[in-house]
Amino acid sequence: MKREIIITADGSSTIHLPEWDEQYHSKHGAIQEAMHVFIKSGLSLFSNAEISILEIGFGTGLNSFITFFEAETLNLKVNYVGVEAYPITSNEIEKLNYASELKENNTKNIFTEIHQKNWEIEHKIASHFSLTKRKQFFNEIKDENTFNLIYFDAFGAKVQPELWTAEIFKIMYLALKKGGILVTYSAKGSVRRAMQEVGFTVERLPGPPGKREMLRATKQ
Repeated sequence: MKREIIITADGSSTIHLPEWDEQYHSKHGAIQEAMHVFIKSGLSLFSNAEISILEIGFGTGLNSFITFFEAETLNLKVNYVGVEAYPITSNEIEKLNYASELKENNTKNIFTEIHQKNWEIEHKIASHFSLTKRKQFFNEIKDENTFNLIYFDAFGAKVQPELWTAEIFKIMYLALKKGGILVTYSAKGSVRRAMQEVGFTVERLPGPPGKREMLRATKQ
């Protein structure tokens, strides 16, 4: 499938799929969306702890890249697992501008390192952050009682409805520890009901720019 690099409203880049008219991140702002949905509504609930994060849709690596820096601010030690069935190419990685858009020290080196690390192996990126990238379909995930936080960043239900079903959210529910949370940009009623069907307690939260609401689910 053809993929194009585009610039979103906040100046950060993302990948556009013309055939689906779908983006890896919000066209209203890739970095803004990641910060609002996954950091403000997810990661920021934890501090001064050691946690494990599962990302559903590793994609451009943006969420893991931002988490690397935000975890240090929150005094978190993070074990990060990113699942992706179709990794992006080195040519696409070079065209993404996240390192220049994020005003952090050593951004380019960290972004490059995240993408250069081999798949299926745990890597120590820094004393507070380890990364494992798994090339895997979401329905193949077998982890149980492992993660404190899930970033659910799959393509939208309009193009891949099979990724937003009770079957998939049951896998997510099992993968979380008790008290663990899942955050996603989606606010569809069918998604909320699928989450509730498998046992999640679900709340609607204000969405990122361009979206009225998003969802956060908790395993009680």
